[in-house]
Amino acid sequence: MTTQNSTGKSNGMATTYIVYVTIMAIAVYQVCFAMMAGPQPLLMLMLALLQAAIAVMYFMHLAQERQVLALALIPYTIFVLFMLNMIWSDSFRLLHMRPH
Repeated sequence: MTTQNSTGKSNGMATTYIVYVTIMAIAVYQVCFAMMAGPQPLLMLMLALLQAAIAVMYFMHLAQERQVLALALIPYTIFVLFMLNMIWSDSFRLLHMRPH
């Protein structure tokens, strides 16, 4: 898998390796920081979002797409998360098999 920059030249696997190393470095930092300072949910969530954004941008090739596509995906993602939130409350009711 090779990637091409704006001039059409291929940069080989260098970008892929850099992305892998970056994601692994963030993961190691999360584990070490959680062991030393205790888990801090906000920091861990932000680092996980950073890892997810890097993975989506490079491994799903969203970085090479037009910005309009990325901006169009944001409302759809918010809509799906909102609709999932409607279902989650019902799953708690089913866990105890009784109404709220």
